[in-house]
Amino acid sequence: MNTQASPSPQFYLTAPAPCPYLAGEMERKVFTHLIGPRATEMNDLLTQGGFRRSQNIAYRPACEGCRACVSVRILVDEFEPGRAFKRVQAANKDVISTVFPAQPSTEQFSLFRTYLDYRHQQGGMSDMSALDYAIMVEDTHVQTRLIEYRLRSPGDGISQQPKGELIAVALSDLMSDGLSMVYSFFNPTMVKRSLGTMMVLDHVRRAKALGLPHVYLGYWVKGSHKMDYKTRFQPQEHLTNQGWERYQPNDVDERSDLG
Repeated sequence: MNTQASPSPQFYLTAPAPCPYLAGEMERKVFTHLIGPRATEMNDLLTQGGFRRSQNIAYRPACEGCRACVSVRILVDEFEPGRAFKRVQAANKDVISTVFPAQPSTEQFSLFRTYLDYRHQQGGMSDMSALDYAIMVEDTHVQTRLIEYRLRSPGDGISQQPKGELIAVALSDLMSDGLSMVYSFFNPTMVKRSLGTMMVLDHVRRAKALGLPHVYLGYWVKGSHKMDYKTRFQPQEHLTNQGWERYQPNDVDERSDLG
């Protein structure tokens, strides 16, 4: 397949495969390569149009007869954490978050493997090696960075790189209108900290500080329990046939948890 940069992106369609979210359904994806000098611009446009990035690929569902996958983005300027979110923030007040270039480390991979072994033993990523992880992080032509979350340790200061235990990592893209959470993982044994929720809240905080209006969460799949957490972060917009529209939930349940 030709992956050289061209003036206009070339789109391809995958063969049908079992859906990882809804039992009995088959999924197909349309995808293109994000390479060359226009990669950042194209990533912005495609993400705003419902695509997601994985390495140097931008993709979106193109399933026959199913439209369950819905792109979700948080409205940063209007977001105010409720009581449940404030409890998560309080539980993690001893956590330091630091932004780094998209460069993998053995410490990150160790946490990544622990996360997969606990949470995704049967998933498509379950057999990823250190090289696979490095490619996932480094194979990007857009403005990607890693955010490490560590427990504060004695001696951590403003000018020092935190040295406490690494408990969570987020791979994120910086876009013209927001932050896109590409992939995140965390210590799955620290259940009471709700680390997945903590990372989303931290991205909202960072986007607000940067003057960016959105945090992109990827796809919400109605009927998939592991995707339910995404509708908790209100207010938010969903991408419909009419464009981005404000989502009006029947009941926002902040008791369900991302992790």
